[in-house]
Order: sequence, then C-alpha cells, then structure tokens
Amino acid sequence: MTDIQNETLPAIVLSEADHEMLNRLALASLDRSPELSDQLLGELERARIVADSEVPAGVARMGSTIRYRTDAGQEHTVTLVYPAEADIDQGRISVMTPVGTALIGLAAGQSITWRDRADKRHVLTVLEVTSPAAE
Repeated sequence: MTDIQNETLPAIVLSEADHEMLNRLALASLDRSPELSDQLLGELERARIVADSEVPAGVARMGSTIRYRTDAGQEHTVTLVYPAEADIDQGRISVMTPVGTALIGLAAGQSITWRDRADKRHVLTVLEVTSPAAE
C-alpha cells in the first residue's frame, strides 16, 4: 500500500435536520472528543445544506447503510448512526468516528481522504448507499 499524500474532499450534501443534529452533537462533544468534534464540524461547514425532502437519493445520511471500499481494497457495509446506537458487531458505526465522519454526505462513486486515530491517511470510496427506512 502506498502512502497517501493528497487530500480528497468531494462535495457533500446534508439535510437540514442532519446538519442541525450533528452540529449539536459535535459541539456537545468538544470537551470529550475534541479531534473528532473538529473533524465533524469541518465536514458540516463544507456541506451543502438542503431541505430534508431535497436530499438526493443515494446520499449517505444518518441511518443510511453504506457499502464502501478502502484504499487497501477491503469492502465494508455499515449503517451510520448516532453514538448511543453504535454497535460494531451489528455493523452500526457512529458518526463520531473517523470513518463515520468521512462517510456522512457522500454519494456512490465519491472518494474521500480521512485520517484514523493514529493520524494516518486513508481513502475510502462509496460503492452504494441505501437510504434509511421511512419513519
């Protein structure tokens, strides 16, 4: 595997509701998890915000199931959830993890560079997004 030198930050889209809830979560977590909070706040800042009903199909949002490939060639399928709902054994990852923060707002075909907890760069590519079930 080669060392990843360049940052890839594609355009992302978030619903107004997700943006508001994630902003509250990131601000509330600043004391406990400043690095992850800063990463999430950075994603929220660069996102294009749209009405909840205007989020394009196939965009990763809270509750979406996302299949992605890593720069190491591994494929994973996860559901993006809030920290209290996270359960890695059931494939539910928190948006307050480096991968969760990287996935929010991406669509199939997009790639992003993200940093793990050891500050190593990785690239993931979204292969498929399944929207959350209607509530």
